[in-house]
Amino acid sequence: MVNKGFPKFGMSQAGSYVATLKNYNLPDFILVLIAKECKSELLERGRIDDRLQSMNDKALELLHKVFVGCEDDGAGKYAQYRFYAYVSSMYHKCEVLVNETIPGISGTNYKMPVAVKNNGMYIAVAHNKGTGNPVNKKETIKFYEIVDDIKKGEHGTMLYDAIYGSSVGFRGDALVELENLSKSRTHDVENKLNFKTANFENNIYSVTKC
Repeated sequence: MVNKGFPKFGMSQAGSYVATLKNYNLPDFILVLIAKECKSELLERGRIDDRLQSMNDKALELLHKVFVGCEDDGAGKYAQYRFYAYVSSMYHKCEVLVNETIPGISGTNYKMPVAVKNNGMYIAVAHNKGTGNPVNKKETIKFYEIVDDIKKGEHGTMLYDAIYGSSVGFRGDALVELENLSKSRTHDVENKLNFKTANFENNIYSVTKC
């Protein structure tokens, strides 16, 4: 199906995008997000190549830019899509939610870019810095405090992972600080949390510290 308001690539271009993208393990919610952004139709279920073929050229081009070309858009949106997929790949058969509002014990509501649920309970939260300077110490402390507040609240009882991703790198003192804060919790079994940092380099996210 083709969006008439968008220049046609022709079947060969769209077909090559589908042939490439079907080899990427793209989560269902990513297809839904891209389809919504590009005002594209999307088969609700079926084989991945059939679902991709149901999307318009604009959606296929965007998927190709984000996941095959690993391009950047200046606003950090492409980086966010890649981070969503990365987090999803770590938690199979779990529900991945985007821009989820979760209250902490303090009563503050936090909008988490990614939250993961298993059997209706939050088990992980994640944040990604897509643009700007490398993550600094102040930013990792803020992330730690937010996650700690959520963990202590009624919605954080099963929370055990917190991932800070970055497409722009981390300063050394930021990594050391988060590692020290994480280690300070190891004696408290009930409130134990695994803080991880993931860096996007060479077109892939990889955990830098656990």
